[in-house]
Amino acid sequence: MTNRVSSEKINWGNTIYLIISPIISALAVSYWFYKGWFNWGTVILFVVLTSLIEISITAGYHRLFSHRTYKANPIVSIFFLFFGAGALQSSALLWSLDHRVHHQFVDHKDKDPYSISRGFMWAHITWLFYKFDDQVKDIKPADLYQDKLVVFQDKYWGYIAVLSGFILPTLIAHFAWGDAFGGFFVAGVFRSVVNHHATFLINSVSHCIGKQTYSDTHSARDNWFTALLTFGEGYHNFHHEFPSDYRNGVRYYQYDPSKWLIYGLSLIGWTYDLKRVSHNLIERKRSAMTKKRAAQQLQIATQSKIPQLQPAC
Repeated sequence: MTNRVSSEKINWGNTIYLIISPIISALAVSYWFYKGWFNWGTVILFVVLTSLIEISITAGYHRLFSHRTYKANPIVSIFFLFFGAGALQSSALLWSLDHRVHHQFVDHKDKDPYSISRGFMWAHITWLFYKFDDQVKDIKPADLYQDKLVVFQDKYWGYIAVLSGFILPTLIAHFAWGDAFGGFFVAGVFRSVVNHHATFLINSVSHCIGKQTYSDTHSARDNWFTALLTFGEGYHNFHHEFPSDYRNGVRYYQYDPSKWLIYGLSLIGWTYDLKRVSHNLIERKRSAMTKKRAAQQLQIATQSKIPQLQPAC
C-alpha cells in the first residue's frame, strides 16, 4: 500500500477545480465589487453557508461518520450529509475511509494519504491531486456500508454537492435580493475555496505548529487558531490521542462549537451515546507530557552549563 504517484493517477477533476477556483473567485468577487453589485444579503448568505457546510464536515463527516463518537437521528445525519456534500470534499463514505487510513498510519510517508512527513504542501492540498483508490478499495467497514443514508449520499454525491453548494445559494440570492451572480460566485465558488482551505489547515498547520499537550508520538498539535477556523478541530493533538471522544476542545474555555452543537442536540434527544474519554486518563496523559517536557528542558539546561574542554595547543 503506497502513495507512489504517476501521471496516470492524477485526479484531474480535483486538480483543475482546486487550482482554478481561487482564480475564478478572485476575478468574480472583484467584478462583483466593480459593477456595484455588492449586497450585504449575499455576504450574510456566504457566512451562513460557510458555517453550515464547515460544521457539517467537522461534526458530521469527521466526528459522526469517521469516528462514530456519537449517534444521531436521521434528521441530523441528513443535514450533515446534505451540507457536507457542498464542501466539495468527496462523499462522507470516501472522506471517512481516507481519514481512518490517516489515523491508522499517521505520519507514515507511504501509507498516510496526507502525511505531513511528505511536506507541508502535500499534507495541505497536493495529495488531493492524485488518486489513491488502492488504499481504500478493500476497506468496507459495516458501520459505513450498512448506513443507508451514507451509501445514498455516496451514490448521488455529485448531484447533492452541486445542489447544496451552488444551486441553493444562487436561488436564494436571486429570489431574495436579485443577486444571482453573487449567490453563485461569492456564496458558491468563493465559499468553497474558504471551506477547502479551512479544512486543509488541519492536515497541514495542525500537524506542524502548536502544542503536543498529550503525546509526542505523532505530529498532531493543538492549535487554537485553526480551531477558530474549523469549529474546534484545531485541538488536534487531543484528537489524535483520543479519537473516540466527541470533543476536541476538552477544556471548557477552548473554542469547539462542534462539541457544543453535538451536546446541545443531545439535550433534545437528536444525538445520543456521546463518547467521552475518562478525565483521569486525559489528565494522566497531560501530566506525563508535562513531566517529560520539564525533564527535557532540565537536560538541555544542564548540558549548557557543562564547561567545554578547550583543545590542547
